[in-house]
Amino acid sequence: MGNMKLNLKIWRQDGPNAAGQLKDYPVNDVSEDMSFLEMLDVLNDDLVRKGDDPIAFDHDCREGICGSCSLFINGEAHGPTRGITTCQLHMRRFKDGDTIYVEPWRSAAFPVIKDLATNRGAFDRIQAAGGFVSVNTSGNLVDGNAVPIPKDDADKAFDAATCIGCGACVATCPNGSAMLFTAAKVSQLSLLPQGKPESKRRALAMVEQMDKEGFGNCSNTGACEVECPKGISLEHIARLHRDYLVATVTKE
Repeated sequence: MGNMKLNLKIWRQDGPNAAGQLKDYPVNDVSEDMSFLEMLDVLNDDLVRKGDDPIAFDHDCREGICGSCSLFINGEAHGPTRGITTCQLHMRRFKDGDTIYVEPWRSAAFPVIKDLATNRGAFDRIQAAGGFVSVNTSGNLVDGNAVPIPKDDADKAFDAATCIGCGACVATCPNGSAMLFTAAKVSQLSLLPQGKPESKRRALAMVEQMDKEGFGNCSNTGACEVECPKGISLEHIARLHRDYLVATVTKE
């Protein structure tokens, strides 16, 4: 296919309280082997050379691990390919002459910092509310490998732990719900014996913080699972519902 010419419509916004708008950026000589972020790098290089303000977007590992490269591309979280993050999206997915809309996550709980970069600190605060295991550091510790765990439980916990906290679930959900993220962070611990002593407190605290952050309610549309780059299952949301119910009707 060779190199392509594309018309990018990119959201530009100076800050959280500024009015934003889509601006046109024609780009030429885009290689089909570029990643989407590499293409934005080339555009930013051109903008800087012209003395213009480069486009702000989050990125870090560029290996589909860190979850920071969160972009809404043509109305889809992380773009048109399933099971990948934006940094793993390649330009061969697009055709010469295409118009591509690039926007930040749209959620009141993820305010825009600048342009395509959003503040996802709400996820950090949910995690800090209970997404951990309190450890006895007295020196009388039990080797974690000495605790037998059923294979099925270990597999489900591992699947939940693959969540990278990118926020695609929130950006995709018509209600802006963070249930898939919260459920994954609860499941990866509640399925393991190390996480069970605090399971009730964890479920209550993390859901309470999720609600404080202003995320919407889950209505089981399933869009979050479809767009999740790690394929986190809705089964974890069902588990969170069970854990939360048990915690509210029983006493410690």
